[in-house]
Amino acid sequence: MTTSTSPGRNASVIDATAHTGTRRSAIVLMMFWQLTIDANDPARLARFWGQVLGYQPAPPESDTTWWAHYRGRLGGRDAFDDRIFDPDGRKPPLWFQEVPESKAGKNRLHLDLYPTARDDSLPYDRRVEIVDAKVAELVELGANVRRRERGDSYYFVVMHDPEGNEFCVS
Repeated sequence: MTTSTSPGRNASVIDATAHTGTRRSAIVLMMFWQLTIDANDPARLARFWGQVLGYQPAPPESDTTWWAHYRGRLGGRDAFDDRIFDPDGRKPPLWFQEVPESKAGKNRLHLDLYPTARDDSLPYDRRVEIVDAKVAELVELGANVRRRERGDSYYFVVMHDPEGNEFCVS
C-alpha cells in the first residue's frame, strides 16, 4: 500500500493494489485537523476566540466521522467549554488545551484576521477604518494592542489575546 498527496490538495490517495491482488482501487481520505492552543484558562480563551471568529462551542450537525467523534465526546453535555467549531463545519475546530505554564516568548504560529476580506479595491483609508473598528471590538472583548504597522499600501495591528498570544488584524 502506498500513499501520495497531490500538490495543493488536502487529501491523500491510498493505492490498495497490493491488498486486492487483481485490480487497482484507490481510497481518498480527507485530512482532518484542528488547531490546538495551549492555555491557562481554556474556557476564557474559547469564549474570546468564539466571539472573534463567530465559532460555537458545539460541533455542527453532520454525517462525517469527525463531527460524530466530537458529538460523542460531548457525552450528555450541550457544548464544550474548551473547544470551538465553525458553525458551517467547513473550517477547522480550535481546542484550548490546559497547560500549567504561562506563555513564554513569541508565538511561532499566529492567526491573521482580515475584516477587510483582503479587498485591495477598497481605498486605503477605508481599509484602515475597518481594521481600527475591528481592533476596538477586540479590545472590548479582552484583547490588547501591541503595535500598529503602516506602510504605503498596507496597515495591520499586532494584538494579544487575553493570555498574551499574538495575532494580527489587517
